Amino acid sequence: MSDLASQKRIVAAVLKCGVNRVWFNPERLSDIENAISREDLRGLVTDGAIKARQKKGVSRGRARAKIAKRSYGHCKGPGRRKGAAGARHPGKRSWIQKIRAIRKALVTLRDAGTIDPHMYRILYRKAAGGQFRSVAHMKAQLEILSGRMK
Repeated sequence: MSDLASQKRIVAAVLKCGVNRVWFNPERLSDIENAISREDLRGLVTDGAIKARQKKGVSRGRARAKIAKRSYGHCKGPGRRKGAAGARHPGKRSWIQKIRAIRKALVTLRDAGTIDPHMYRILYRKAAGGQFRSVAHMKAQLEILSGRMK
């Protein structure tokens, strides 16, 4: 078997890949040996005598398995945690989640006619001030307020 290093180098440049990814068909080695120009080698690539091997990737299988376990609470113990509770779930994110839910509930109550626009505004400002823990807490306070008004 002859030295096909120069052909491999030229084909690597033609295929825009590394030398180690170039594959020669073992049955067509004589044709590849005779091909000396880039044009000859391009012809062999179109014939299928020369190919570029697929890039090796990193499998995501193990990562997917780990994510699946974490989705139902496994692999999340104190030994796995690196950040503080406030870093892992920032207070700002939980506030945003809570205030959006409360404001959405207020809009639905106002649109349904349960509360008038004036009461909506009062509750909106109270929510912004952090007076309600949750939507349920806000609705409980609304019950108390509506009981006093009657």
